[in-house]
Amino acid sequence: MRLGEPQPESSVNVDETELLSVSWNQDYKCFAAGTNQGFRIYGCEPFKETFRRDLKSGGFGIIEMLFRSNVLALVGGRANPLYPPNKVMIWDDHQSRCVGEFSFRSDVRGVKLRRDQIVVVLEHKIYVYNLTDLKLLHQIETVANLRGLCCLSHCVSTSVLACPGLRKGQVRVEHFGLKMTKLISAHDSEIACITLTLDGLLLATASVKGTLIRIFNTMDGTPLQEVRRGVDRAEIYSIALSPNTQWLAVSSDKGTVHLFSLKVRVVGEDPSNHNSSDQRAAIDHQNSSTSLDSLLSSNMGSNPGSSLSFMREFENTVGFSREGVLPKYFSSEWSFAQFHVPEVTRFIAAFGVQNTVVIVGMDGSFYRCSFDPLNGGEMLQLEYIRFLKADNRTRPGGTA
Repeated sequence: MRLGEPQPESSVNVDETELLSVSWNQDYKCFAAGTNQGFRIYGCEPFKETFRRDLKSGGFGIIEMLFRSNVLALVGGRANPLYPPNKVMIWDDHQSRCVGEFSFRSDVRGVKLRRDQIVVVLEHKIYVYNLTDLKLLHQIETVANLRGLCCLSHCVSTSVLACPGLRKGQVRVEHFGLKMTKLISAHDSEIACITLTLDGLLLATASVKGTLIRIFNTMDGTPLQEVRRGVDRAEIYSIALSPNTQWLAVSSDKGTVHLFSLKVRVVGEDPSNHNSSDQRAAIDHQNSSTSLDSLLSSNMGSNPGSSLSFMREFENTVGFSREGVLPKYFSSEWSFAQFHVPEVTRFIAAFGVQNTVVIVGMDGSFYRCSFDPLNGGEMLQLEYIRFLKADNRTRPGGTA
């Protein structure tokens, strides 16, 4: 397989460019855009197109980067005759060739990479391979997983995978290094979105209801915090945890990116420190019976409570109990900061540098905004770029 050399923008008919997918790399410094003509890689700090590969035979519906390396995992779009949606190709851009290929009997729903593994997600099964020799390491059965939900840790000394379990609302967490499996009953409804911290010690989840986001300790399944996006049902497009684990960002079909302050902190590895003995000691400490307090911390800002929190005083006065009498959202934690985007397309959000959030849309738009870590409120738009022209066609149901 040869994708060819980068083509100048003038050689591509922008009127025919259709955006099929957008996805972040592991540290949110870059994102990949799959189009019906190939794919493009963009850097976020500062924003620029890093490179593109254009081809006449069709494009790619799934693109997974490996940080900012030359290795990518590619899955063809349905209109691509050469690269069907049931194949995963490992592409080495330095060599300009495919260095590995996986074929399956059904369509690939998702692909995840870390420096030592490639994970392929099918509707009912997940395959974990060694990235070096492409040997199969693990097979995991899941409930129907059309969204291709799966996430990985990315620290060298922790190997953690989270995916849907075999029951509705359940998340399965595999600690491969510890040879331990943890099943977490995260929601009553079907899981819609999940993400892990870089070291895999914290898990954030949302269900198809899209009202609550929950954070769990992956070692013992302890629920650590619950925040509320809203009261109305919503489709959650993305959940992102900041590298310092102080903030959580959520995007949905309601046209608002919500930012929440987290009360949890990770006792595990600093991404810049790969001392495995220190990491194991941290994990052992977190798995102890006294570790919960060490995961709870006060942050710079705090999420506001419900505007109906005055009802607590009323409860105390008349002797009501909120359990079974008042709705749970009366005492919910609501978002600390917000940024509004159009509701007509999908957006994924992530964290930039110095209290900023970066947002990419399936309409070919890129936003950078800042938030006040003390007072919250409306975020300030710092940058807006249309990386695909305004008249380009995009697929409403694209992957983000």
